[in-house]
Amino acid sequence: MTTPNELTSEELNDNDKKKINEELLKSIETYRRTLDYMQADVPLGCLCLAPAIESALRGAGCDRVYDLLNRDLTEIKGLGVTRIRDLTTRLNQFLAIG
Repeated sequence: MTTPNELTSEELNDNDKKKINEELLKSIETYRRTLDYMQADVPLGCLCLAPAIESALRGAGCDRVYDLLNRDLTEIKGLGVTRIRDLTTRLNQFLAIG
């Protein structure tokens, strides 16, 4: 038995279902993003990077792994193509663990 505020799936129209689905997907994405940042709240040393890469990152103000998320790594001085590839490989491995 439903209360006046509850609707069965038959009573919801397609637009309502679509809106609810979109809101759910947004909530799940926000949750995933939050977990990624919480997981990445660790020192850069956890990535086991080469000293030159870690030095360049620290020089750019990156002290923790979450400092690298949503950052354009090509703008960090001292990181060339090879170092960026190594960094992103380590970062992807780290994030895949969680």
